Amino acid sequence: MDDANLDVNPLEQALHGARALILADLAADGVARPDVVSLVEESVSHRRWWVEQWPDGASYVTGLVAQDVQDALLERYGRWPLCPVCTETEPHALDVDPELGPDPRWVCAEAGMVVAAVGALDTVGRTETS
Repeated sequence: MDDANLDVNPLEQALHGARALILADLAADGVARPDVVSLVEESVSHRRWWVEQWPDGASYVTGLVAQDVQDALLERYGRWPLCPVCTETEPHALDVDPELGPDPRWVCAEAGMVVAAVGALDTVGRTETS
């Protein structure tokens, strides 16, 4: 096999990378159930069209998929991911920052701090949710 056969389309690489990072965060929170994984797949499918139309946006796909999944979970189950920093306040979700940009992070708007990179929620002390 030569290196030409190993070339991966950069757009597909971005989509698969986004999928892996979001699944890692869902698993870190204990919510990577089949129905939730299906939400990730739906978002990746939708974002495939988006990134095909705007290839320069490939580095934004992870944050967009994270927001898509967050929105879908809010509609069906509730807020996700919950902030692990503000334990003395009403539970609230983390936000994706930047909303449209590379290297997205989960941030707590109330505390004004970065909690983790998208895909790295397993590095933060968390409790399992249902």
